[in-house]
This record gives sequence, structure tokens and C-alpha cells, in this order.
Amino acid sequence: MDDAKKDEVYDEFSDCVNMQPKELEEWLETEESKSVGDSDDGESTGHKSGGRIVEIKRTNKADLTDKQYELMQKVVGYIHRHLSQKPDGDIEDSNWRYSLMNWGHDPMKDDG
Repeated sequence: MDDAKKDEVYDEFSDCVNMQPKELEEWLETEESKSVGDSDDGESTGHKSGGRIVEIKRTNKADLTDKQYELMQKVVGYIHRHLSQKPDGDIEDSNWRYSLMNWGHDPMKDDG
């Protein structure tokens, strides 16, 4: 991935991930967070990604690895796809919102 692409991914990731590291860490500790998503080994893909997203958010841009940039790209893609599937009605306590929050995006913040 060239530097221009990395800048683009970094900017998109920063726009999509609207939860702060501490906020995301606290969320990942909740039962709601652990209850959603596809899981092979007891921990969902989104939940695992959440922990890695916290690491990325706490890493200086200059120190990010190619592997981290690949995950950032995946996160952006997931958030965009998932946002387009917004359910009708109140989303506050929905699995849809919980899944997005595992990936570092709280859709309730979009409204305010």
C-alpha cells in the first residue's frame, strides 16, 4: 500500500471510528458487546476487531504497520456496509447498533 493510499485509509478510518479508545474498551467489556456477531470460538469477529481498533487508535500514525492498515480498510468497509442496513425503529438497544459499536462506530453519535 503506497503512502497516498495509507493517508486515504487513515482519514476514512478516523471518520468512521467515532468512539474513543477508552469508550470502546469499556463497551467491549459489556454483555451486549459480547452477545452480537458471528463467532467461531466464543468471541465474535467484531469483538476481536474492537480490541485491535483500540490499539490502532492509540498508535501514532507513523508507527502503524501494513497489517494495521489492512484492518483499518476492513473496518471502514464493514462500517459502510453495516450502516446501509439500518433497521427501522429505535436503534438504541439493537444488535445492529451493538455490532457497529464493536467495530468502533456508535450510530447514535451521528444524530447528535
